[in-house]
Amino acid sequence: MGSGLKLTVIAALVASLSACAVGPDYQAPEAVADISFNSPYQQAEQAQSWWLAFDDAVLNQLISHALMENRTLAQARANVDRAYAVFRNAEIDRLPDASLDADYQASENATLATNDNGVITRGYSTGARVSWDLDLFGKLRRASEAAEAQAQQADILWHDAQVQLISQVATSYGEYRGAQLRLVVAEQNLQNLQQSRAIVLARLEAGMASELEVAQIDAQLYQIHASVPVHRVALLTAEATLSALLAQQPGQLDLEAEPDLPALKHPVAVVDGENYLRYRADVASAERLLAARTAQIGIATADLYPNLSVRGFLGFVSGPGLTLGSETQSWSVAPTLSWQAADLGSVKARIRQAEASSQMALAQFEQQVFNALNEMQLSLNSYNLSREQQISSELQWEASNKAVQIARQRYDAGTGEFLELLDAERELLRSRDQLAQLQQQSFIRLVSIYRSFGGGIELI
Repeated sequence: MGSGLKLTVIAALVASLSACAVGPDYQAPEAVADISFNSPYQQAEQAQSWWLAFDDAVLNQLISHALMENRTLAQARANVDRAYAVFRNAEIDRLPDASLDADYQASENATLATNDNGVITRGYSTGARVSWDLDLFGKLRRASEAAEAQAQQADILWHDAQVQLISQVATSYGEYRGAQLRLVVAEQNLQNLQQSRAIVLARLEAGMASELEVAQIDAQLYQIHASVPVHRVALLTAEATLSALLAQQPGQLDLEAEPDLPALKHPVAVVDGENYLRYRADVASAERLLAARTAQIGIATADLYPNLSVRGFLGFVSGPGLTLGSETQSWSVAPTLSWQAADLGSVKARIRQAEASSQMALAQFEQQVFNALNEMQLSLNSYNLSREQQISSELQWEASNKAVQIARQRYDAGTGEFLELLDAERELLRSRDQLAQLQQQSFIRLVSIYRSFGGGIELI
């Protein structure tokens, strides 16, 4: 048999042995209990554009700026690059490693022989050194599988970071506009109360009102005055949060616009039979973690078996003359077989640890599925209830406004009691502020729907 044929046979044998990998082959779960999610993860098409449905130029600008400048998102992107570099390195570890070396050595009294006393020897070597771990039982292959799953997990988490960032910006924007709106409402209420107070003072001078009525209207004025700093703090808090998300310094954010909360012109809709779990990055991330933990069982199991590696050299070795030729050509092959036979107890302990980690990852994945389903359903129910509240509050505010007009007309005509007017105005103030709160709440809960559905919800 020729040398070329021998090498081919040896290479085929090594390849066939390396194709075997100990430990379980991973299969992604297709169901948890009776919940099916056999569709692979994908980033929803709407995830990077759903906020455009609000037709709010300021919100569009804020989100675009955040996607470019936010440092947490940049960190997540860098983590993807790092994870894939680790994976590529793990893939390279399965291949032979080669280097080109040039060495020089000088020594005196190299041996204990008397004829070497005082003798200085010099030598040179240059050539290629090759090393190869044959991976007979798939340890390096499983390490590559684990690294690939972790890289895919990092990529999924980067997608999730984008969805979370967009949701945070939209939520903070809603909080900012809501605080603006409540502040405007408070200022309008102050103007209305001041007008009512002027009427009371005029009636007091005419002997048609009492000091008690003045004190009562003043108490209501001070109550509204006290709420103004609360709204300003909420406004500053939302502004600070937005500035941080956009990587801006304090005072750089400019949000000049009318204090209107974004609203949809069309309702949101859930498509029957749609597997929205495939848009959930946290579920997909947990599944990739499970894949990595499963591969790590094989990494630990491979240590139960011997490891074969080969080291070799091909080049030239010469004396002081540094001559290169057939007479100085040199090669060496050094196969090494190692086995942790004296430490199998420790190896088995590491296997049990890897198996336990895999069980933990499976439990985490299954729990994440239940969490995701319930979060999606809760977000829908909460938004629908918030819309019901808002509609009722709008009707309440209209009724309260009409009651104030009637009470003021009756009071001005002298046929109504001041307490009736005061109560009507107090109810108007409360209902208008409540409406502003519910408008903010509805917007934020709508954002929560998009976040919980991974951006996969559609408009109809």
